[in-house]
Amino acid sequence: MDIVVPVRLVPDPVEELDPGPDGTDIDRDWIEFVSNEFADHALEEALLIGEEREDASVTVVALDDGLGDVEEVLHRAAAKGADRLVSITGVSPGAPASEAAALLAGFLAEEDFDAVFTGVQSAEDRDGQLAGRLASALDLPHLTVITSVAVDGDTAAVEKEFGGGVTADYAVELPAVLGIQAAREPPRYVTIRQIRNAMRDADIEAVDAEDLGGSVTPATSVVGLQEPETGERAEMIDGSAEEAAGEVIEVLEDHGIRV
Repeated sequence: MDIVVPVRLVPDPVEELDPGPDGTDIDRDWIEFVSNEFADHALEEALLIGEEREDASVTVVALDDGLGDVEEVLHRAAAKGADRLVSITGVSPGAPASEAAALLAGFLAEEDFDAVFTGVQSAEDRDGQLAGRLASALDLPHLTVITSVAVDGDTAAVEKEFGGGVTADYAVELPAVLGIQAAREPPRYVTIRQIRNAMRDADIEAVDAEDLGGSVTPATSVVGLQEPETGERAEMIDGSAEEAAGEVIEVLEDHGIRV
């Protein structure tokens, strides 16, 4: 049972994000990058299956656009239990799902694997297209928004989440591409010592993006990016409940809303 987990680095959500010089992307020169949280859940689900099966192997493939510390992310994955580490170098900064899927498909075309676990979406764009595009490129079955996976032979029993907390159970033939929403358990923690040990013992295979096929023109493009306009301050309403309700009604009526 060989599972491949693609990971990518995204801007740290605690960072202050500013538009870049051309106004079509964020300024990526002065921010920190971290592993996409949904990819962390995909890795955890793969590792859980690896612990359940003696024949399991987990390969982590990182998309390296040169802006973040991909080696640290891969060594952290090794410290958690990943068996093989691969870095695809020369990726475009902020590569859209179309390019990421094309590169990963180019890599996987030469690999033997039973499943690909992607994060359900990237915290950077949140369009959730990677798993579907990758499955289409590889001509494989695909399910996404998955919250648990159980493998039995050539079939995986998965739980898929819908809106409103509704879930459904599916059986999917392997190999397949699954977009993981959340692992059965929280992503495991590893210590600095474990990461340093992985840095010493684990090898990272480097693959040049140019060797995996040409770039793909994305179906959409960003026309403009700007900070939200600052509006007027909120008006605080004091007084009793009856007085406050009366003032709210006046405000609504002043804006043409009939109450």
